[in-house]
Amino acid sequence: MQGVRVLVTGGASGIGAATAARFTADGARVVVLDRDAVEATGGAAGGAGGGLVGSVRADLSDDAAVRAAVERAAGLLGGLDVLVNNAGIGATGTVADNDDEEWHRVYDVNVLGIVRATRAALPHLRRSSHAAIVNTCSIAAWTGLPQRALYSATKGAVQALTLAMAADHLPDGIRVNCVNPGTADTPWVQRLLDASPDPEAERAALRARQPSGRLVTAEEVAHAVVHLADPRSSATTGVAMAVDGGTHSLRLPDRRG
Repeated sequence: MQGVRVLVTGGASGIGAATAARFTADGARVVVLDRDAVEATGGAAGGAGGGLVGSVRADLSDDAAVRAAVERAAGLLGGLDVLVNNAGIGATGTVADNDDEEWHRVYDVNVLGIVRATRAALPHLRRSSHAAIVNTCSIAAWTGLPQRALYSATKGAVQALTLAMAADHLPDGIRVNCVNPGTADTPWVQRLLDASPDPEAERAALRARQPSGRLVTAEEVAHAVVHLADPRSSATTGVAMAVDGGTHSLRLPDRRG
């Protein structure tokens, strides 16, 4: 990964921050796109050393702002090899619990946000000899979860979009994959827990529904993202990689009691 030029959206916290840190630790040069500023920690523009080169601000619901931010990021990096579409927002409730405005708002960030960032990055990625896009999806794309109708619908769209993009951009030499985390120990999940009547009981329930018996860490998801982006994964495209403690694929006997 030495010198690979990476843009991570939603990189100021949670999985995005862990992903940016993992890329820089492996020698990549990273710019973070987020609504919040992130302090750079090294890696001069145009140089070969790894590090967080800088951050650019944009709201993914604003196409002009996204285009400008991606251009700024590519300028800081001297090009672009990897785009990580990580930014997203959550939603809770059944299909009846959110109004049209909320459905449009969450889709605008979780799905169209990927479209806008990718659209802006494509000219730069096409010039790379080892271009890759990794989208952060979710186990919600292929597992029915209670009280997650809107969120699940957007992540199902992200997984389908990933496969379509992989097919479309194979002739461009751009690999496209996604990671499907299970319930991860992130600030967003913690906010959901804090809002519940019994946060500890809710956390225990979240741990129990994953066969591994624990939450996924942001660092574990970051490891999968970097693996998929690595030029050595050159034969891997159109893949949804589960990072979920076995939730999607394993059915273990209930040993409670």
